Amino acid sequence: MSSGIVLSMKLCKVQQQLVARPLVNVSEAVHQQLSSLQLSVPHGDVAITVGSRGISNLPLIIKACGQWLREHGARPFIVPAMGSHNGATADGQQQMVESLGVTEAAMGMPIRSSMEVVQIGEVRTGAVYMDRHCSEAAGVLVVNRVKLHTCFSGPIQSGLTKMMVVGMGKIRSAQTFHSARAAAMKDMLLEMGQCVLDSGRILAGLAILEDGFDETAELHAIRPSEILQREQELLEHHRSYFPRLPIDDLNVLIVDAIGKTYSGTGMDTNVIGRRGIAGFEDLATPRIRTIGALSLIPASQGNAIGVGLADFITQRLRSDINEHKTLINTLTTGDMDRAKIPATLADDETLIKTIAERYGSHRWMFIPNTLHLETLYVSEDLASEIAAHPLCRIEEHSRPLTFNNGRQQLSFADSD
Repeated sequence: MSSGIVLSMKLCKVQQQLVARPLVNVSEAVHQQLSSLQLSVPHGDVAITVGSRGISNLPLIIKACGQWLREHGARPFIVPAMGSHNGATADGQQQMVESLGVTEAAMGMPIRSSMEVVQIGEVRTGAVYMDRHCSEAAGVLVVNRVKLHTCFSGPIQSGLTKMMVVGMGKIRSAQTFHSARAAAMKDMLLEMGQCVLDSGRILAGLAILEDGFDETAELHAIRPSEILQREQELLEHHRSYFPRLPIDDLNVLIVDAIGKTYSGTGMDTNVIGRRGIAGFEDLATPRIRTIGALSLIPASQGNAIGVGLADFITQRLRSDINEHKTLINTLTTGDMDRAKIPATLADDETLIKTIAERYGSHRWMFIPNTLHLETLYVSEDLASEIAAHPLCRIEEHSRPLTFNNGRQQLSFADSD
């Protein structure tokens, strides 16, 4: 352990009060919601979409969807629906959903993974496609979490519509969507979403809302004709759950782990205040001068899209990057700055010491990732601002920043 400016930095451990509203019985809620629609369920193959995000209770939700469909005479199967993620290969995308606990054995239904698509329409920026298995099925149950998007703002962002457009459309529709400038994406999503709905393949949507602790809070089954309108309402409701940094002006933010489990861009741009899109207006808050990222979560399987949003990274993060997977995902979005490799330093200790020596040790914050913000650390000079924050309390004052074999030793409860 080295001496000097880093060792003199003292931190306060902070607990942030987030909205906690977990569903008591998730499986029962799935059945109740789907039954409430009184759908005419086809007696044939019905696809259930699964994306690449680490959604809480995802295996439980998908299994319950399959059980409900079987009870109503359908033959459910799972389709990995994640655009260009995990190398844009059928095997890679199947491995991704399996890594999330959605396996054929656990779900009791087959997984049909393919990058083959069929064209179903045309919009201003190009053709709209649909996964071949979905297009050949008697119906598709679209399942996804509704939340703020990391590239653009608009009435519909990340959720059922984006799953239909980009997830089910694989890399071909993802390219059509991302061919639009970021400012136009909100309109393009609606146009492409309507095109998918007009295909007649969508049986229903199941929207997931998570609370501030990343737990399932609400489930909403939606008829196809109501998806575009209802999703706008659910997105606004989601804002009441969304966790944020409790301080808007920071000199340094240290993020312990990045990756697609936490956000489609590795770090949620709505949390860090950086979109990383050249020529596009950035978010007004928070205002963070320097960002350091320490690791890439293994569940991201090497996809480090968003690494370019940081200013400094460690060698262990850089060594875990699968350049091919990251390139494929970033090329699809077209926002190449997000894949640029930042200044790389040997380990956590060297990174933190270098930043402190160059930019000072004032107004620092340490977080586990951009999804779990209930436990965080701030430099002592921020104690008074934190104490005045209605949702925060200081749990521990004057904690020294220590290292073991170059890795910082802060404890983030339940951050993985």
